[in-house]
Amino acid sequence: MIPPVQVFDELDSTNAEARRRAEGGEVASAWIVARRQTAGRGRRGRSWESETGNLFATLAHITHKSPAEAAQVTFVAALAVAELLEAFAVPGTVSIKWPNDVLLAGEKAAGILVESGAHSAGGLWLAVGIGVNLAHAPEGTERPATSLAQHLRADVAYPPSIEAATGLLAEAFEAWRARWETLGFPPVLDAWTARTKGLDGPCVARLGHETVSGVAEGVATDGSLRLRTPDGSLRLISAGDVFFGEAA
Repeated sequence: MIPPVQVFDELDSTNAEARRRAEGGEVASAWIVARRQTAGRGRRGRSWESETGNLFATLAHITHKSPAEAAQVTFVAALAVAELLEAFAVPGTVSIKWPNDVLLAGEKAAGILVESGAHSAGGLWLAVGIGVNLAHAPEGTERPATSLAQHLRADVAYPPSIEAATGLLAEAFEAWRARWETLGFPPVLDAWTARTKGLDGPCVARLGHETVSGVAEGVATDGSLRLRTPDGSLRLISAGDVFFGEAA
């Protein structure tokens, strides 16, 4: 069953709202959507520009999976975002960059931030935050960004409304979540891999405390990036900023 969608004109952050609800003991799943965020956040503490017309949504959910398994939800989210964009974009332009940036024509159009913690009722609370550039793309980003409005099919005049986009996203997410729950991670990983480029060439991984360069050798069964370093050793990268097609 698709969780209910709750749309707010303004929030500080949809992820922050999901956290507040979980820490307050709420157990019901819900999609929390804001037309505008005053303190949107991306990965690694970065701010997330929140222009009106773009999608800012978080699924608040409780899972009884282990923390390692629960982290796989980021791949579910990436597939759902890809399907949302594919419904409107020029065919062949949508791809995924490890682990969860969704691209249009090679430029970032969406990002995902998953946060979690122990819930007082048992299990883990998850805040699956999703930002999609529907109408606008931020400027001055480290890597080029774009919006769906710049890549619409010829028969699509405008990007979807916030409500329509959320509905499609929630439907796609629930379909992939159901597969994940019933069939395990392999089908999710296979579909994700089919949309992901750069998994077999040079790359640089910035891990916060170090920068590692080498050659990507696909992903492990848990979705970690396999990175072969110049000394021949294999590193499994579970999180970080990774730039494909580059050497340090």
